[in-house]
Formats: sequence, structure tokens, C-alpha cells
Amino acid sequence: GTGDPAPSPPAFTWEVQANNRAHHEQLRKKSAFCLSKKKYAGNAIKTAKYNALTFLPLNLYEQFHRMANIYFVFVILLQTFPEISTLPWYTLLFPLSCLLTIRALRDLMDDIGRHQSDRNINSRPCEILSGESFRWQKWRDVCVGDIVRLHKDSLVPADMLLLCSSEPSSLCYVETSDIDGETNLKFRQALLVTHQELTSEESLAAFDGKVTCEEPNSRMHSFTGVLQWRGETHALDGERILLRGCKLRNTDTCYGLVIYAGFDSKIMRNCGKIKRKKTKLDRMMDRLVVIIFLVLLATSLCLAIASGFWAKMFQEKHSYLAALYKHTTPAKQAFFSFWGFTILLSVIIPMSMYITFEFIYLVNSFFINWDLEMYYAVKDIPAKARSTSLNDQLGQVEYIFSDKTGTLTQNIMSFKKCCVNGTIYGKFWWWQVGRDCSWKMLDSNNVGLREAVQQNNDPVLREFLRLLALCHTVMVEERGDQLVYQAASPDEEALVLAARSLGYVFLSRTQDTITISEMGVKRTYQVLAMLDFNSDRKRMSVLVRDPQGTIRLYTKGADTVILERLRGRGPNQDFTERALDHFAEETLRTLCLASKELSEAEYDEWSRRHRMANILLQGRACELDRLYEEMEQDLELLGVTAIEDKLQEGVPETIQLLKLGNIKVWVLTGDKQETAMNVGYACKLLTDDMEILEEKETPSLSTSPGVRFQPCVLSPKDTILQTGEVLQKKGRLWQQLACHGTTDPQEQGSLVEKAFVDLATSCQAVICCRVTPKQKALIVQLVKKHKKATTLAIGDGANDVNMIKTADIGVGISGLEGVQAVQCSDYALAQFCYLQRLLLVHGRWGYLRICKFLRYFFYKTFAGLMTQIWFAFHSGFTAQPLYEGWFLALYNVFYTAYPVLSVGLLEQDVSAKKSLWFPELYTIGQQDKLFNYRIFSVTLLHGVSTSLTSFYIALWAFEDHVGSRTVGDYESFSVTVATSALLSVLVEVSTPPVSELGMNWRLLARMRAWRQPNALTDPYILLVVLLSLVVNTIPSLTIRSYNAPVSLQKICWKARRELEPSVELRTHVPRGSFHRRSSYAFSHQEGYAGLITRGESLRTKEPQLGEDRPCKQPRGDQITIFYPHFCN
Repeated sequence: GTGDPAPSPPAFTWEVQANNRAHHEQLRKKSAFCLSKKKYAGNAIKTAKYNALTFLPLNLYEQFHRMANIYFVFVILLQTFPEISTLPWYTLLFPLSCLLTIRALRDLMDDIGRHQSDRNINSRPCEILSGESFRWQKWRDVCVGDIVRLHKDSLVPADMLLLCSSEPSSLCYVETSDIDGETNLKFRQALLVTHQELTSEESLAAFDGKVTCEEPNSRMHSFTGVLQWRGETHALDGERILLRGCKLRNTDTCYGLVIYAGFDSKIMRNCGKIKRKKTKLDRMMDRLVVIIFLVLLATSLCLAIASGFWAKMFQEKHSYLAALYKHTTPAKQAFFSFWGFTILLSVIIPMSMYITFEFIYLVNSFFINWDLEMYYAVKDIPAKARSTSLNDQLGQVEYIFSDKTGTLTQNIMSFKKCCVNGTIYGKFWWWQVGRDCSWKMLDSNNVGLREAVQQNNDPVLREFLRLLALCHTVMVEERGDQLVYQAASPDEEALVLAARSLGYVFLSRTQDTITISEMGVKRTYQVLAMLDFNSDRKRMSVLVRDPQGTIRLYTKGADTVILERLRGRGPNQDFTERALDHFAEETLRTLCLASKELSEAEYDEWSRRHRMANILLQGRACELDRLYEEMEQDLELLGVTAIEDKLQEGVPETIQLLKLGNIKVWVLTGDKQETAMNVGYACKLLTDDMEILEEKETPSLSTSPGVRFQPCVLSPKDTILQTGEVLQKKGRLWQQLACHGTTDPQEQGSLVEKAFVDLATSCQAVICCRVTPKQKALIVQLVKKHKKATTLAIGDGANDVNMIKTADIGVGISGLEGVQAVQCSDYALAQFCYLQRLLLVHGRWGYLRICKFLRYFFYKTFAGLMTQIWFAFHSGFTAQPLYEGWFLALYNVFYTAYPVLSVGLLEQDVSAKKSLWFPELYTIGQQDKLFNYRIFSVTLLHGVSTSLTSFYIALWAFEDHVGSRTVGDYESFSVTVATSALLSVLVEVSTPPVSELGMNWRLLARMRAWRQPNALTDPYILLVVLLSLVVNTIPSLTIRSYNAPVSLQKICWKARRELEPSVELRTHVPRGSFHRRSSYAFSHQEGYAGLITRGESLRTKEPQLGEDRPCKQPRGDQITIFYPHFCN
């Protein structure tokens, strides 16, 4: 910050006055309906949907978005009219109430979990300045303008301006993995004026500064504002702001002024609203209900018109009955017949189907919860289906959007291998180049790196380890007899730990010195310059003078920048490059290490120019980069390191299976591109034969001739990598779309969106880097909008919540980053690898069961109840029911309930093992093959044919009153038709259901015995029923026996023919060159070197230079490494 006056920009209307709650509480802003509300939000958050007052009306409003519920209410209203009623209205109201209650209780349980999560977050403790002292209060008590004190490892409760901290120069180290997915530490620094002046609680209580800044927004990485205090104005940017959700690391205490609270904070602005999710089958059922209802009305209208004509003809033909019709007319009779038929046929959409639906969903959710194959015994975490209404959608997923950190990776870096002076060290067999340039096999288990270090006869190896101990930005602090390391990134930590374990221990540093222990000998080096890392340079260097006075430059970085700066090709460079290839093939993160010696004259000349560049007012960064480039030339290669970024167990195998199941996996991460690419290779999302299409290449591809307004169609082996800036600056891509002739910005934006989605979905995999939580949700929304595909999002942190809410299915990983993702998810898993079983087994089974349930339920409904229509043609179109009331009431609820229920709960076409062995079976759900409009039409025709056969065979048999006991009355005819249709349905649905047939036969016989004792005992009736059963079932069973296994056999045959080899983390195919070696292990933030050289991050001074004396090396158990992943 500076003290130069700078007027506040007029667009900045957000004003925060420190320690002035009364001022903020009186400010209001306009709201809906000419009302007003507080301008500054409180810090309490509410992610739940309902409260005690809104639950009932809001839940009913949501439930009546289902067309079926509206239809049932319409039928109940019709039943209230005695003239057309067939059943008392309350007999239909009860099952509807049960259905609404079941769904309401399910929604209530889900919302109670959200309320508990909100309470836990809002009740977190924090220290707020009250008067002249700090008091412990709750997060919900924090207000804009408050000053809050934070301690190490505590979470930031609101977006705050850093005022001061206990670190030198008021530095503050934070971990932002819960916001942007990056696990490396970031530093924030207070303004110099607040650092110097706010040194006590009294000065903080007297602080009356005023912050003027931008209105609350969702831009995570930017902040613009000014601080006005004591007549001076100081500029503010994102480096001064602590965001809500960050965790304080390596900083004992810091103080902050609350700028944005609660829902005004940036992380909450990135969290979307909870949306009611509906499956594809749900939406299709809504459309089918409308279609069936319209067909029902049309049928009732036709029958009513026929009823009017029939009544007119009957009255004309039988004039002697005119007295019976003097109070009615054919038109009036047709009117009542219309509503009578509407009620009579309303059972075609049975309420029991939806109640059974909910029960099947619930039990299938229990199957997921009880699956021991998805139980993580290490942490005692089972899988949990938090939503019970999306099980079938799990079998139709086409796109998976996954977070990286904590979802695919464990965020644990380990030093695995290295290559030094032509020798590979690591746990494997390798080749070594001898002095005579011969090759020999080296077993590193016999000649290890530790033994080579102890022999101390390789000067290159000594320089290699010395570089690891010197060239870094790790901070160290002595606490008693322990050394506490503060690493900015897990990569730096792994390298310094590797050097320590081999006897080169980093002990301490000052502004211009660094002290290490080399095999027990303490040596202090003078730091002459630190050439900082940035993403363009892809390297960092340190220029030191050793105790003997020799000046050396140590450099580490990506192979693409180090190898081109070497003095010449050394004797071991070819071998080292092959080692790099091999390390990259094993998906290890590599770094090249190099050094060179400088003369005093060379250093003096360079140092003079370096001092002059540091005081330039314009072009300082460019001049420094040029000097760094000049210094980092003519290097001597020392070796390469290989670090493993550990994946979660089973991630590569899971992604491989998902890809075989035609599921595309996209990785959306806030991390850097290089890190994301390396993880992509490690988890087999990217392969060596893929062509990587980076963001900067997409405009040229899309603007190529011949595809003026169409996106470039890539080969299936292509992969696209995009960064978050693409979503914010879409106009930079596909600029030729403006030539399309459209001037509407909304249409222009839609064209660009579609071009991006078409380009991305034509690739085999997509990795989006540096994306904010809101951008993650936007990507998911784009795919849903333009591809109409079923999407699944999986993540473990608060930065994934918006994406999880937006996707059709949200999966939360029960990881280390809290419970926000799990609380907002539909399914909770302990590991990413369980996703394969959730989708390929439970998802496919769930889709199969629901589809078969729907087909059979519609079939049995049409087969049993469409006979009412055919009976109308023989009953004068009078809407007289064919069946008695009890049979109509119990047909779906009792007689035919068990077969369809068992199909919905237990149906399996193949076992779980075969489902995983043949993931290609999953494509059936993606293509909607088991239930669609064609299947529904076939089911309708099948049910109609069954009802026609059952009705007209019985009618043919009853035309002549024949039989042993002269059975030919209306009730016997009804029993015969009902029995024929019922048995045909049972055989069709549950083949062969011997026990079910017997049970239903006995039940039906007992129910009918008191009304028509002779019907089901007459041999003639039994023969009629048997004839109907044979005619109805033989054709369909014959077709099913031939066609049922065809699709399964085709898929299995294809899978056996094209079966890919099992996933291996190593490839043994030698390659001459490898195009992706630059996946370097370096991910910390730029600027740490400047903090060190300015002394702003240091606490103490070290001994004088040139000391070279023995020291007692700390024991391994005396050195504690603190890094976010290991600090809980």
C-alpha cells in the first residue's frame, strides 16, 4: 500500500467503517415490492430450503409441479359430484395424502440435515473486538466493520481486510484448497501503515479507517478498493484480502476488518441455490400423464357422443318407455356419460404406481447404503444415498465432472526416484552407464542412493543434494529441539525432506544467508540473489557464495527450460533424457537440476546491473526477466528428480471402466494447468497417443477454412485443456462468429457457448484449469443446456458445492475438507473408486428395475382395465363398470402388486461382477433403450391386445348360454374376463410365477365365491380362462425367449472381442522421445523469493558467514514438517 492520495472511484459504492456497527445497521437498500432490507448482510448463512412456516406451502407447491398429482386432484374433485361419482371421494384422497406425506417427509429429512450443517457453521467460535477487548462469540455474530482476531489453523469467518499479524511485516499464510482447489500455501500481506500503527488492542479499538470498494461479487481472484485513514488513501487489492473459508496456516495470530459477511462473501456468491432435481424418467412420466389424460378425455368424449346417439335411438325405438326419460335428454345423458367415463377410466393412471415408485426408490437406496463393497473400513465410512429419487438416473450418466484435489488425488507428494550422473536411483531395475560407455544392469536395492551418499566419492551427487537443500523458499523455525518446516507447496516439502533424509539438512535462513548441515558439518552460505519462480519462467534459481568464497548458481525447473540452457551435451545427457521419458511414462512429476560456477568479475558486473534494474520505475519486471535469462545460461546438468503425486486408490482403473462404459470424464480444477495435466496422465484420463489441444490453439482450429461457423470436429483421441479465462472472455474465442450476421449479444453468446460445447464434447477428455466454483457450475450448465445429457458432478470441498447442485446428480466425497460437499450432495462416497460400482452396478440395476416396473405396471393396467372400453360397446355406452368396486380398488394394490414390486426391487439381468466386467452394458441406459415412447407404445398395444382377447373370448363363450350349470349371467362374465386378464398379466410379468398364480387364484376365488359361487368351478369357465391365457401369453413369451438376450449377447461379444488390457501405472514400451515431460513438480505461488530477500518473512539472524564447523544433526523424529495436508 502507498500513502499517495488517490480519489475513490465513483463506481465503488460499498463503504465499510471500522468499529461502527450502528452506521452499517441503519443503511438500507431497495428490495422487492417497494420494500427495503439491510444493505449489509449478517454473517449467518442459510442453505436449507424450508423453515417451519414455509415447509408446507413450498413443499406442496413443488410436489404439484408433478402432473400426476394435479391429475389425481382433478379426479378427486370429480368424485365429489354424486351424479357421476363411482367411489366416495375420500377413498381417493387417502392414498394421495399418503403419497404427498411420504415425499414431504423425505424432503424434510434432507432439509433437517442442511439445517444441522448451517447451525454447525454459524456456531463456530471466533474472537470479535467488542469495546477495547476481544470476546469469544459465534460466526453468526460477526458484522461488517467488525475487527476479528484469528489464530493458527482457524477458518476465516468472512471476507476480511488483513490489518496486521504476528508474522514479520504482517505476513499471513493461508490455505485455499476449500475455495480454488490449490493446496500450496498463499501469502497475504497487510498494508505497511496498518502493520506499523495497529500494534495493540487499544490501537485496534481506536482504528476508524474507511474502506471503499466494489459491491459484493463472485470474482474469487480479484478485489479493488481503497482504505482512507488519517487523511491518506491507500490502494487495496486481492493480496490484502482473506476470503471466507480460507484456513490460517503457519501464522500464530492475525487481525482483519470484515468487508463482506454471510451471503455477500465471495465463496457464498459462488454457491448456487438448491434446485429440485428430476430424472429423465420423471420428466417423461409427466409428459406421458398429459398424453394419457388427453387420450382419456378424447376416448370419454367419443364414448359420450356414442352414448347420446344410442340414447336417442333407444328412445325412438322404445317409445313405450318415454315416461322414464321425461326428465332427461340424449345430450344431458351424453354429458353425464362423459364425466362417468372420465372417472371410470381414470384408474389407467393409478395412484398406487407412484406410491410403489417411492417404495422401490427407498429400498434401492438402502441397497446402496448396505453395499459392503462401497464401505471404506479405514475410516468407517459407508456409502450413503442421501436422495432416494435419483437411483434410475445413476444408470444414464453421460458426463462426469470431477474435482481434482481430494477427489482424484490424496495431495501427498513423495520423492520416488532420481537420476544423477548417469545413475538411476529408485526401487526398480535400471540401466547404468559405465565409465567406458558400456551399459550394465543396476539393482538399486543393492547399491542405493543412501549408500552412494555415504561413500561421498561423487562430486556431482554432492552438488545435487546441496542444490536440494539450498534452492527453495521453505521457512524453518526452531521450537525447542525441533525444527519446524513451513513449506509453500508439497513439492518443495518433498525435495527438502529428501535432502534431509540423505544427510543434507536445511537448518535456518536469514535475509542474506542460508545454513545447512552437510553430512553432519554445518555450513553457512551467503545468498547473493534469488531468481524467483513464475509460471512463465518455469524455474527458480539461487545465487550463493560458499564458505570457501566460490560463487555458484543453483537452478531447478522444467526440463523444457533447463535442457535448452545447458552449456553443451554432457556425457550423461542422453541417458538423463531417457530417464526423464521413463519417469514421465510412470506419471511422476519431474524437475531438472543444474548449476554453474561464476567468477567474481562476472558476478560484480551482473550484480551492478541487477541493482539498477531493481530501482527502475518503468519496465522493471521485463528488465529483471532479461537479467535472469542472461544469468541462467551455460548451465551444467546435475540430474533430475521424480515426485509422485499420490492418487486415491483405484482412480485409474475406475476412469478406465467409466470410459469403456461410454462415460466422458471432465476434470474441473482451480489448480494450475501443469499440475492438472500431470494428474490427468497419472489417472489415465490422458494417454500418450492423445493430441493435447490447449486453449491458445482453439481459436486457430475454429477459424480454419471450411469450418467458418462450425466447431472443429476432433478425432476421438483428442483432448482439450481449457482455463477459467475462457468462460469470462468468450469473445476472444471464435471471433469469426460475429460475421454470422447476428447483432443480438444474447444470440452471439449462445453461438459461442454452443461452439465451445461442441468442440469440447467431441474430445475424449477435457481438463479445465484455474476455474472458480461458479465457473465449474457454468460448465456443467453448458453441457446440460446444449447436449441434453445426464451429468454427474463429484467433489469433496466447498468449492465443489455449486457444481454438485447444478449437475443432475451430485456426489460428495467424505474427505478432509469438511462436510459442505456431502451435505449438498445426492450421494456420499468415501473414495472416488466407488463411483464405478455406484454407476455400473447400482445405477444400471436401478434403471433396469424402474424401466421394467413401468413397462409391466402400464401393461397390467391397460390389460386389466381397458376392458371397460370394450364393455361400453355392449352396454349402451352407459359408463356402467364391468368389474365390481372391490376388484377395481384391489387390482393394482393387491392382486398384481407382488410381481411388479419384486421386479422393481430385485431384478438383475447380470450379476454385479459381470456388470463391472462388461461396462459396455451401461450404454443401454444412456440411449434410453429400456423405456421410451416407442416402448410405451408397444406396451400400450400389448395391453390393449390382451384386454381385447380376454374380453372377446369370454364374450364369444357367453353368447350362448351353455355349460354344465348354465352359467351365463353378467356377474359370471365379469369374473371370467377379470380372471383371464389377471392370469395373463401374472404370467407375462412373472414368468413362471407358480406360487403367485396359485395364491392369486385362491384369493380371487374367495373374493368372488360369495357373489357367484359357480363361476370359477365350472369346467367350461376354466377352459375359457385357459384359452384366453394361452392366446395372450404364448406369442409374447415366444418373442421374448428369442429377443431378450440378443442385445446382451451383442454387447458381451463386442466386449470380448475389443477387451482392453488391464490398467497399469507403468508402460514398458520404449519411446525415443516423449512430448509431455514438462509436467514439472513446482506449484507454489510467485513472490516467496522476494519476501525472503527483503527479510519480510524472517524472524531471526544467523551466525556470521564462513562458519564451517561440525554440528549435531537433528534426529529424524525431531524434525516436524508442517503443511496443510498434514495439519488438522
